[in-house]
Amino acid sequence: MAKKIGYMITWTTYGTWLQGDKRGYVKDGIIYPENPSLEKLNQQKLKKNPIKLSKNHRATVKQAIYEKVNHLNQKIHALAVRSNHVHIAVDYISKPIGIVVMGYKNCAQYALRKAGVTGRIWTKGFDKRYCFDRQSLKKRIDYDNSHNKYI
Repeated sequence: MAKKIGYMITWTTYGTWLQGDKRGYVKDGIIYPENPSLEKLNQQKLKKNPIKLSKNHRATVKQAIYEKVNHLNQKIHALAVRSNHVHIAVDYISKPIGIVVMGYKNCAQYALRKAGVTGRIWTKGFDKRYCFDRQSLKKRIDYDNSHNKYI
């Protein structure tokens, strides 16, 4: 088996990128096309309003993640914090990826709480894309960096 050298992780804000979304959606690592009836069903199940991060909130999330990455001794190659999702391309570390993502989501949530954001912020789970060579890692870095153009 090839050695993992990095990965890209993505998670969304609550209620903003539901299963069935017109942009497509990811479930268990598989990308699915839009499904309007599924999206409508998921919208009806929301218990709170969707969360969109303001420009200041996005800066708060970025700062919190950069502080956490130092604690994890992990190198960030690219980080894009959008109003409705986060992409981060990082070097592989031996900690379980679920623990790493939980650390990033929790530190960002804590920082947002201190900034006055209430309610549920993140959706459950995350998407992961492992990189086994420099070319695939560069592809994920470029993808994340392309999202920073729209800030």
